[in-house]
Amino acid sequence: WLGDFVTGDFGVRFSASGQPPVSEVIKERLPRTLALSGMAMTFTLAIGIPWGVWSGSTLKKGLDRLSTGVAFFLVSIPNFALGVVLLYAVGFRLGWMPVRFDAGDPFWQRMHQLVLPALTLALGGAAVYQRLLRTDMITTLQEDFILMARAKGLSRRHILFRHALRPSLFSVVTLFGINAGAVFGGALIVELIFGIPGIGSLFVESIFREDFPVVLALVMILTAGFVVMNFVVDILYSIIDPRVRQ
Repeated sequence: WLGDFVTGDFGVRFSASGQPPVSEVIKERLPRTLALSGMAMTFTLAIGIPWGVWSGSTLKKGLDRLSTGVAFFLVSIPNFALGVVLLYAVGFRLGWMPVRFDAGDPFWQRMHQLVLPALTLALGGAAVYQRLLRTDMITTLQEDFILMARAKGLSRRHILFRHALRPSLFSVVTLFGINAGAVFGGALIVELIFGIPGIGSLFVESIFREDFPVVLALVMILTAGFVVMNFVVDILYSIIDPRVRQ
């Protein structure tokens, strides 16, 4: 079975009429989950890193307490609860985003329908990045080389993003590999909430139908994803700090 798995042959699906190949079912649904996970990770980095840099460099009591409170709230609330809140507030009440995923249109025309699910997955991770990066930025900004950069008259923006950010990213990069797998796993629930026919809904459906070839294939794909992401993290370490290569 493992030899067939490496070549993309996952067997046949037991619970469907005609027993279609598992690979065909996964091939149909995987792009939706990958697009959702990729958009969620992009939102996580785009929100979490600037938020953490700002929080670590702007220690104003009122704003800092507000930022910390929002971060703790987003970390504490589960994805399914946040998804329901966003679905009701932004989708039903305000009508800014579609509330259901329309599988009939071409996929590239449906990317905007993934914004709310991606935000549901991203906000908690962005808050964790903010907490980690804030702590590391506060420590880094007290280092001697930062004081030297300030003494040279370099601009605040230059100091933050050229000198302080890079050595502060190790915790974020470490979490990135773990969070990428968590986002992919979190998509299981989010896809059910927003009606997205992706890997998550397929996984839950296959468990209830005892379609073990599909379940086993999805578990192996998720495991392989974790391994690949940890390999990417090791490469990012060497890019951030060249001393790692030595």
